[in-house]
This record gives sequence, C-alpha cells and structure tokens, in this order.
Amino acid sequence: MKCIITTEGFGDMVFELFPEKAPITVENFVRTAESGFYDGLAWCRIVRDYVIQAGSPDNDIMTDSDWHIRGEFEANGIPNPIPHIRGAISMARDDGYDTAGTQFFVVHQDAAKLDGNYAAFGQMTEGFDVLDRIAELPTWGAETWNKPVNMPVMTSVRIVRE
Repeated sequence: MKCIITTEGFGDMVFELFPEKAPITVENFVRTAESGFYDGLAWCRIVRDYVIQAGSPDNDIMTDSDWHIRGEFEANGIPNPIPHIRGAISMARDDGYDTAGTQFFVVHQDAAKLDGNYAAFGQMTEGFDVLDRIAELPTWGAETWNKPVNMPVMTSVRIVRE
C-alpha cells in the first residue's frame, strides 16, 4: 500500500506503508486520508535536519485530535521495527503514549532517538527533493514550534492499494 502526499508548489512524496508492522497506525492514517481530512492542511512545523509535521486540524501543532489511537512503539509495549531514518513517516503525539490521532511527521534526517518512542508506519520511496525543499523553508523559530513563515499546503493525501 502506498501513500502519495502532494504539496502545492513542491510536488509529490510517495511512501510505502507497512500495515503488517504497524496495523493500528496504518489503519488510522489510511481512514483519515481517505476521508479527505488532510486535503488542504499545511505542513505546520518544520525543523530542518529533523522533521516536517502536518495533520493538525487547524495547522497548530498544539491542537489535539478528536480521537486517539494506541501507540505502536516499544516504550508502549508494542514492538515496531521501522526505524526513524530519512524519509520515515510516523505519528506525532503528546506526552502520553496513546495520544496520536491525526498529526504525523516525516523524518528529514536520521533520528534514531525517536525509535521505540514514536509509531513509524512507512518509508518514503520517492520525493526526497520535495522533503528537502520543504525542510529548508524559513520558520518563526523554536519559540513558536518552528512554524513556517509561509505554510506549504498539502493539496491531497492519496492512498493507493496495490
């Protein structure tokens, strides 16, 4: 199963999703994407050399989802072998282990410190140039959670079942 995220003015990022390794997370992400929830939302947090983040219902990373799923990662008692290497797609969450809902991030540069603490559920196969261009955008800095000056908009998040 693939996911294609199209960002206006930047192009497509293509991900292979791994439902056999993170079934709860993939099911949640696919259901959310197929509902059209993500279409028109922005990459609302950019931390160069770390992650780009999206999926907030109002493009503010502090806004919670209307639902939460069980966190599929080692610290929460669930093995997840997917590493947070460049291009991994993973669920963002609050401090609680079972607080992920709609927000997700893409790893810009390898971030092993996230392994075992966040639910990775796929890996980018195409579009690394898009990831790099988004990650290079100027932000308001750490005091505002690295909010982009001009938020890049995801025009669509499509699921392709093979």
